[in-house]
Amino acid sequence: MVTRAGRLVRAAVLPLVLIGLTALAGVALGRVYAGGLLAWLVVGAAAGSVLVSVAARRLPSWLVAPVSIAAMAGWTLWSLRLAATRAEVPGGLLEVTADAARNGIPRLLTAMIPVEPTPDTVLVPVVAAWLAGLAGAEVALRTGRVLLGYLPAAGLYAAALYVVGPNAAPAVGATVAFVAVAALGLAAPTGTATGGGDPTADLAPRVRAAVRLRLAASAALGVALVVGLVALLGPVVAKQVDGRPVDPRRYVEPPQVQTLDENPLIRISGWALHPEQKLLDVSTERLSAEAADPAAQTARGVRIRLAVLSDYDGVTWRVGATYRNAGRILPAATAPRDSTVQTVRQQISVAELSGRLLPAVATPQEVSGARVAYDPASGTLIRPEGLTPGLRYTVTSAEEHPDSNLLATANVPAGDEVARVLRVADGVPDPMRRLAAQLAEENGAPFARASAIEQFLAEHYRVVADAPSGHAYPNLGFFLFGPRNGGGQEGTSEQFAAAFAVLGRLSGLPTRVVVGFRSSGQGPVLAGDAYAWPEVLFDGLGWVSFDPLPRPDNEPRPVEEDFRPTPEDPPPSEAPAPTVEPSASPEPVAAADAPPGRDGVPTPVLVAGGSGGLLLVVGALLLTLVAMRRSLTRSRLGRGDPGQRIAGAWREVTDALRLAGRPVGDDLAATEVARHARQALADARADGPGEGDTVDGPAVDELATLLNQVGFAPGATTPEQAARAAEVASAYVDTLRSARPWWGRLLWSIHPSPLRRARQSPR
Repeated sequence: MVTRAGRLVRAAVLPLVLIGLTALAGVALGRVYAGGLLAWLVVGAAAGSVLVSVAARRLPSWLVAPVSIAAMAGWTLWSLRLAATRAEVPGGLLEVTADAARNGIPRLLTAMIPVEPTPDTVLVPVVAAWLAGLAGAEVALRTGRVLLGYLPAAGLYAAALYVVGPNAAPAVGATVAFVAVAALGLAAPTGTATGGGDPTADLAPRVRAAVRLRLAASAALGVALVVGLVALLGPVVAKQVDGRPVDPRRYVEPPQVQTLDENPLIRISGWALHPEQKLLDVSTERLSAEAADPAAQTARGVRIRLAVLSDYDGVTWRVGATYRNAGRILPAATAPRDSTVQTVRQQISVAELSGRLLPAVATPQEVSGARVAYDPASGTLIRPEGLTPGLRYTVTSAEEHPDSNLLATANVPAGDEVARVLRVADGVPDPMRRLAAQLAEENGAPFARASAIEQFLAEHYRVVADAPSGHAYPNLGFFLFGPRNGGGQEGTSEQFAAAFAVLGRLSGLPTRVVVGFRSSGQGPVLAGDAYAWPEVLFDGLGWVSFDPLPRPDNEPRPVEEDFRPTPEDPPPSEAPAPTVEPSASPEPVAAADAPPGRDGVPTPVLVAGGSGGLLLVVGALLLTLVAMRRSLTRSRLGRGDPGQRIAGAWREVTDALRLAGRPVGDDLAATEVARHARQALADARADGPGEGDTVDGPAVDELATLLNQVGFAPGATTPEQAARAAEVASAYVDTLRSARPWWGRLLWSIHPSPLRRARQSPR
């Protein structure tokens, strides 16, 4: 006879199994999170959802879901509050919750690994775990369909593995534990004991034989199906063991920067003309023995870095960074073996500095007080929301100091890993090549070549605040070899740093340009403190900065004394052409087919549970497609320079024509496409029920005119024209969509065709 304690233990097995399966998804996902907070929050969600179903097992099935959702809301709010407190995220609970709800999925897929548990990176896992636990408990506990009740937890576990992708070691231990826990739930008895008797004993002999035959046939069929599935899927699964998982982050566009942030070097001349403009307030603390001597800190000063520019195409130096959303703790960078590292902590308040680039001493390790995105390759930060006056944040950095005694004999790296910082674009002026060759001939060692370039620039050129901006090849040629009495051989730190970097690459040195500020470490940082400097990469020492600016009160020698190039006429001021094509948007992942349902469902609860799980998956996929489509539209219409935004508006119109079944060929001119668009809208109004706003032909023609202006007159478009293009495109798309049937309007926002074409289009 089974005791009461035995029945309680047996009844507790399945709920514990469901909690364990759901919690293991949090363990698998927690491999890419910093610390264990995410895993514990998911465990709490798993336990809470299952225990609520157990406690409410005597309630009607339709009442369990509202009770559980109310409990989920409480646990989620508590989890967000805890994550915000741990990560020191500013703002009230409602503000933090609203921000997490809006940005949870994109920030989770663009966050830098390890992901810090913040409200926007824990919201989706906690809610998903609770819903999976609720669905599994209702199906398994209320109807006794244990295997079907495993599906929500199994789907959640698979989703966790997909989100982690190749960014962590294989989850072998967690997967083995998942299988073992699932097997335990299947092996444990769930019904009430019957004393070991035959349940068919009271039946008539013929009925009993028929029941036994049917049970045997069902068992044999089930075994055959399992064996067949193993035989069919086993080789496929085995081939995937050594494969590299897909990283879903490649389908989500990371935070972007504006033109001035992509090339802040052009801001040097503007800052030089207004040297008294206050950009920042800085308070610096060096966490070392030197910190006890404030006079030593002030004398030494600090160099605050704004951006690192590694890409040069002969016209413009660019950052070329890929920023990922990050928490307070940034990935630790490996210091060069022959460098010493000093920890520097700064409190920085933004005054009139604009843009998204966030100033910090290199290399930042921890940031608090501002949400940031980080590029590990350059060690630079941005604030995706942009800088605002009064923004105050604290940044702790690892300041590297190379061993100067080893510089003279240090070599420079070569190969594909540094090809980016060795690349020399076509079109280098011949005098510049001859100057680089002349300086390299007299200095064999890399450091000697770099020092020779630094000394040549410091001795032959003059710094002037009103020099025009420009660092294209013609500008640098005029700076280096132009007539001294005609504006040549003088410039701002922009020309000095850019000329050093180009001459260094021509001499075989890996170089880059850095834009930042000089500071005593305490007090205001003014526009006059902004300057650019070059850096050279040495083996074992890392990036070493050079200062090619002339020394104070040093009268420069004429270049002609040491080098006689062919005279060149002064070029016009640099005006980089905007890129017409919008940035490519990633292609969505195709959703896996949901597992088929079972026939003969005994209760409506089982149907509701299975349908609810399927609807949850389908709803999540549809919401993801809608979010990606809206992100693509915002990126096209609101990001980049005016030329890029006009081109993006045109892409919105052509995508709308494809969605309406009226695609246009790539060989048509803009005016022909506009005529086609007018006709498509007229046909749609004649056939469909739409009542949208009127968009006449001239409006689309106006957009075509703006596109032609971008193509044939680069740089001539204005922000007002870009805003007008976005207005025309949005009105046309809305009107064309409203003319579609109701089912066509529903499919319009989730159709993946624009995402696929955006990914395939060239940058």
